[in-house]
Amino acid sequence: MIKIGESLPEHSFTFINDAGKTSADSAALFGGKKVVIFAVPGAFTPTCSQAHLPGFVVLADQFRAKGVSVYCLSVNDAFVMRAWQQAQNAGAITMLADGAGTFTQALGLAKDTGDFGGLRAQRFALLADNGVVTALQVEAPGQLDVSSAEAMLALL
Repeated sequence: MIKIGESLPEHSFTFINDAGKTSADSAALFGGKKVVIFAVPGAFTPTCSQAHLPGFVVLADQFRAKGVSVYCLSVNDAFVMRAWQQAQNAGAITMLADGAGTFTQALGLAKDTGDFGGLRAQRFALLADNGVVTALQVEAPGQLDVSSAEAMLALL
């Protein structure tokens, strides 16, 4: 599992937006700035859609006021992440599609849910400054506490 003081892994992310398909790598996304990355087991799933993502949407302005960019990571494809972003009115959150789970695995925070969905991200959130992890909050199974928007905002 990635540790405080370690650099985020290199990865290229694909994004779908109104202009079409684009991509950006870890250095471009996280370099030279403070970020919070929170991970959900799956887009459109109950806790993720009813509590985790909405908390960050509601508090997005407070993160921005502290100079922090917010990213939501899920082992889903870019089209699903775009649809979920639109369905949740989450335009202030950058959605990170990790379709093959390679970024999540490189973080050491993947889990296998078997027939329920296969490889997924554990529920977690991290803070990084210029691509270096400064805080990591990993949830116990079935919980949403330490990686919530409120908990992450309290760490800033």
